[in-house]
Amino acid sequence: MKRSFLLAVGVFFTVTATAQLNVQLHYDLGHDLYGHELSSRARATATIENFTPDRWGSTFFFIDADLGDNVVKSAYGEIARELRFWKAPIALHFEYNGGLQRADYGFDNAYLAGAAWNWASTDFSRTFSVQLMYKYLAHRRNHGGTNHSLQLTEVWGLQFARGLCTFSGYCDLWYDKGVEGRIVLMSEPQFWVNLWHLPRINDAAKWSVGTEIEITKNLVWPTDGINDRFYAIPTLAMKWTF
Repeated sequence: MKRSFLLAVGVFFTVTATAQLNVQLHYDLGHDLYGHELSSRARATATIENFTPDRWGSTFFFIDADLGDNVVKSAYGEIARELRFWKAPIALHFEYNGGLQRADYGFDNAYLAGAAWNWASTDFSRTFSVQLMYKYLAHRRNHGGTNHSLQLTEVWGLQFARGLCTFSGYCDLWYDKGVEGRIVLMSEPQFWVNLWHLPRINDAAKWSVGTEIEITKNLVWPTDGINDRFYAIPTLAMKWTF
């Protein structure tokens, strides 16, 4: 789940902004750090993200595809719509999360609705968003959890070194009585070096290289089926921004 592209949150309701799209490829190092415990985890993940602002707010979506055995092993996506008809930095936020796997297991559908507070510096090099949402988890009771939850999300973006470097990411916290401590943590900070800002690099070649660290508690399922654990799983990544 890669929502780092929401560093664009600073321009959420700026009608002069244009749609932005990027594609990413991540090589997952979970096998190398945790061995057999995460042996079923995909080595490679391809991601497509898109952010489109308009006069009524913005639309954001991403799709992750886990690759392995010459097929797409699983896919997960999120789509979010924000609405704001006023000048205050508070927006209405609506979101859907869900996905599929090749085996019998799939991701529970999640439907979210709430409010978002968005902030950006005058040059949009620093952005921050806080979202508080009601979360409905379809079929969660079948897993010993609950259908009804509350989620707190923070999203940040920081560009520095004259645009050469980007530090961005998000952190989700939500309630689930079916897990240890009843709190699920999911965070994915990313660091990118935007190569087109280097000397003698064509600025039309929007390549970036970097890393993402998937930080979770009570979310990743290891091979023994016990998920109440903390993981910090880095990737090696490349990205093209259109």
